[in-house]
Amino acid sequence: MYAVLLASNFYSALATAVLFLHGLFILWVIFGALLVRGRPMLRWLHIASLIWGILTELLPWPCPLTMLENYLEARAGAEPYQGGFLLHYLDRLIYPDISATVLTVAGVLTVGFLSVGIAIVIAAVLLSGDSDAARRKRK
Repeated sequence: MYAVLLASNFYSALATAVLFLHGLFILWVIFGALLVRGRPMLRWLHIASLIWGILTELLPWPCPLTMLENYLEARAGAEPYQGGFLLHYLDRLIYPDISATVLTVAGVLTVGFLSVGIAIVIAAVLLSGDSDAARRKRK
């Protein structure tokens, strides 16, 4: 019994490590260009990683890290998630479970505030233009 629990914890720890590695890879793909300046070998590694990341998102290719994480979670006794890494972990962050009414009200308020802000900027530009013209006429 203890051996099964130990093995489960071991696979769970490995799955967590792969999850962390997966997150680091995504950060490398997104922000790696900031780190490769003046390092040609890293630059080519980043370009290859970027191409791989784009292709695995656009095409129905399975990501090896997702497959490894799912395998380790299954070995740990957890239910592996379906779909891709980004969809599983970022879906709730990007698309929270909010009622349609709240989203509609937030959208209307956002458009309203933006409209008022744009109107204020336009009015300020127009009024400052008039005062500049008036100043030039006085000179």
